[in-house]
Amino acid sequence: MNIIRSNFSDLTDSQIKQYESLMRLYKSWNNKINVISRKDISDLNIRHVLHSLSIAKIIEFIPETKILDVGTGGGFPGIPLAIMFPEVSFHLTDSIGKKIKVVKAISNELGLKNVVAEQIRAQNVNQQYDFVISRAVTNMTDFIKIVDGKVSTSSQNSLANGILYLKGGDLTNELKQLKNVKTFNISSYFNDIFFESKKIVYLPMPCKGRGNQLADWNFPLLI
Repeated sequence: MNIIRSNFSDLTDSQIKQYESLMRLYKSWNNKINVISRKDISDLNIRHVLHSLSIAKIIEFIPETKILDVGTGGGFPGIPLAIMFPEVSFHLTDSIGKKIKVVKAISNELGLKNVVAEQIRAQNVNQQYDFVISRAVTNMTDFIKIVDGKVSTSSQNSLANGILYLKGGDLTNELKQLKNVKTFNISSYFNDIFFESKKIVYLPMPCKGRGNQLADWNFPLLI
């Protein structure tokens, strides 16, 4: 927990208590339903919580922002960000029911009123959001197709609406077809070796009033 407090110094007492509870809750639930690799559970605060919170280093979501977390798994990055931004709405989705069961239970035990967890494929979500977030569920171009039509064109945050994607490794080939994409090295914010190759990929929403949204993401589609 100290590593979270040292990187985010303005947490409220309530937030500190919620972050402190994460290790206990995830260890307990992971013994029943394996949603986190057992070799990672001891490094939960770095590999999952702090990794999720890297998004908060590049944007401070304003109240009433709406966020879709695709393929949330055990609740990452959605739950740590929901603690950080209690006035922001988070819709956490995953196609696997047992993972959503854990997410719902942990959200309830933390008292998070700004989280809705749902077992659903992202393609079947029929709402629009300011941002779509995820942790490397697939390659970027496929992910864009999955979330097509789910990002609102009306922006009000410091970054234009779009995708915030946590991913590691060399992304040169994966991103070379995309225009306006920007990457942030997480190692610039956190100095643990785990973050050495980890990045936040930010892809803003295409301009309002354009035609085919998928085409407007500016890469050749192979559908």
